[in-house]
Amino acid sequence: MTTAFREIDDADPALAHSTMVRGIEKTLAWIGEHGGIPLTQSKAFKRVFVHWAAAEFDWPGYTEADLFAVNKVLNEWDFPPLEVLHDLMVAMKLGRHYKGEFRLTRAGQALVSRPGRIFGTVVPFFLFRVDHTRFSRFDDTPLPGNWDVFLNVINVEAEDGATGADLRRVFYGDPEKPFDDTMSKFYVQVLRPLCWAGFLSKDEGGRRYLYEDAVFMKTPLWKSALVLDTDAEVAPATRH
Repeated sequence: MTTAFREIDDADPALAHSTMVRGIEKTLAWIGEHGGIPLTQSKAFKRVFVHWAAAEFDWPGYTEADLFAVNKVLNEWDFPPLEVLHDLMVAMKLGRHYKGEFRLTRAGQALVSRPGRIFGTVVPFFLFRVDHTRFSRFDDTPLPGNWDVFLNVINVEAEDGATGADLRRVFYGDPEKPFDDTMSKFYVQVLRPLCWAGFLSKDEGGRRYLYEDAVFMKTPLWKSALVLDTDAEVAPATRH
């Protein structure tokens, strides 16, 4: 199985489904206006930016209301997606720490006001090169499988929406006991990265944190950006 990315135009409305693209785009805009993001002594973003980002990113599951419901003030580590974006931009050399600020490199400046380029540059790196097991709270053992398999199978299984339990069953069978950690690991290592990238949407149905019951749907960005071997198995009328 193989996976390829199409180039996405900056004006493609499907990009609106990617909170990762939105977060980076807004971060670049802040730096353009202020010159840099102030850093703490431990090189985390200072609260002034974290509070702004919480409101502006409007990250599902980590909205301003969600975050302040459990925190009186916000540090970078209280806003996990922001922490991921910070690490990602440093790892990709899009920005660097310089004299107490996070500033853009030339590579980062080339992405300003270019959401399509942000997507094409950052999302493949995030999906395929970041070790998502490090975001697990407990067992960080990688699940069997690879991104070509995950994307090609989900392409078919989630065409009309699928619950987390449905997808878990396809890849790993039913749980052998009432509770195991496979669903949680599958969410952290596969489903959540796809949601953050903008490829899947998650409808929790009012039962938050029950990944088995959540319904995952492919967004228009999935169909605009991905070229997969299993596309032939999906109804042609639904493909671009």
